[in-house]
Amino acid sequence: MFNWKGFAANYRVWRRRWFYPLISVVVALSLCLSTPLPGRTLDFLPLILQGVQVLQLSNISDRQETDIGKQINQQILGSQVRLYRNSEVNSYVEQIGRRLVASSDRPNLPFTFQVVEDDAINAFATLGGYVYVHTGLLKAADNEAELASVIAHEIGHIGGRHLVKQMRQKAIASGLASASGLDRNTAVNIGVELALNRPRSRQDEFDADQRGLRTLTRAGYAQSGIVSFMQKLLKKGGSTPTFLSTHPGTSDRIDGLRRAINSQPSNGKYGLDNASYKANIRPLAKS
Repeated sequence: MFNWKGFAANYRVWRRRWFYPLISVVVALSLCLSTPLPGRTLDFLPLILQGVQVLQLSNISDRQETDIGKQINQQILGSQVRLYRNSEVNSYVEQIGRRLVASSDRPNLPFTFQVVEDDAINAFATLGGYVYVHTGLLKAADNEAELASVIAHEIGHIGGRHLVKQMRQKAIASGLASASGLDRNTAVNIGVELALNRPRSRQDEFDADQRGLRTLTRAGYAQSGIVSFMQKLLKKGGSTPTFLSTHPGTSDRIDGLRRAINSQPSNGKYGLDNASYKANIRPLAKS
């Protein structure tokens, strides 16, 4: 007598093991064969074998952004950037960052703040809440409000998803993206390139300035910090600091910030104690 119960059970197991993976492969192949790719083409076979890790940057989730940001961070730290290892200074920057994130546009994103050992006056950010602040910028600031204004600006770039947009634009312009999306590894490589050599657009910088000012204000910092820092760097002369080497003129950015401050005044005065700030970054004076 044929065991129908055993056959049915084995059939269900076989279907789960082979049917759904087969469908995934068929769908992936149809995307490869039906989607015309401009210019350079992607090798989709490795993607099929790896489970089709293709991203749609136009609607990337927070989790995907965080995962890609982690990979970008690993590549950045493994090649061109050296972190400053003093725990006291790192904890101080982390504390400022956490205070700002709580008042930012994306408070639920798992931000990571890192101090880069570099005398250039610079700060930058990448996907998933990764913010980098150079030791040169820490030394250039006179107080916590000024430093916080720069960190808030970088948080503003993340809040506005500016790098995600630039990655998508570069991928399309380079012929690396298709209707089905972008290979994850290619996305990471583009992200690393843009993080270290980002073409700062006028619109993105103004938007990050305004987002940063709102974050700074909500966190209780003195609004004057963002303007005084920009003014001070310009008055130092010499080459323009990396942080201000942007397409929109710095004077235009300062004017825009002043107008915004006048339209949304605040009584926040936190972060103006110069002596306290110098005490918190004292280890840098020895380096």
